[in-house]
Amino acid sequence: MAKRDRRADIMRAAESLFTSRRFHEITLDDVVQEAHVGKGTIYRYFRDKDDLFFQTATSGFDELCGLVAQAAGDGGGFQQQLLATVRRISEFFGKRRQLFRMMQSEEARAHWFRGDARQSWRQQRRKLISAVGQVIQAGVAEGRIRPDVPAEVLATFLLGMLRTRARDLADEVAPAHRSLELVVELFIRGAGPAEPPAAVSAASAESLQNARP
Repeated sequence: MAKRDRRADIMRAAESLFTSRRFHEITLDDVVQEAHVGKGTIYRYFRDKDDLFFQTATSGFDELCGLVAQAAGDGGGFQQQLLATVRRISEFFGKRRQLFRMMQSEEARAHWFRGDARQSWRQQRRKLISAVGQVIQAGVAEGRIRPDVPAEVLATFLLGMLRTRARDLADEVAPAHRSLELVVELFIRGAGPAEPPAAVSAASAESLQNARP
């Protein structure tokens, strides 16, 4: 029989509880009951309730990095890999909605973190951005993505689009307008190679010429 992963059990219990009630309404005794462990067991892995919440939230980055790596390993061209990547991230946001909300909550509090907590949050977040950035770098190599903006900056924009889709547009926009294909299309067109200045000037001149009476 496989050895029970008590740390994982505690974090799953925390994930369930912390999104069902307000943070201050939940006690470690509640977590103990939900996880079916002794209270002393919690302190083997977590300093206190804040540490438990933080570690549970940051575990989401590790899961997402694993999903991105799987998508990149599926093969295909850049656009196929990018679509597979955003699909796996979006599925995570949907299936792990409780954990997604915890991550959003910690993201909002991250500005106030100090010391090791602040550094740990940045490192975990950077790992995900870097993983998505590697996928985007393939688009740079194919000439599909502009090279003058760092891939990790573009990855941050793309993750923001997916968070907005999962969080803000879930109940407000028709499903067809929330398709992942549309997200990828909007991202690629917005991140596509910039027109050379001469081409832009020529296009502007032609527009002005056509606009004359």
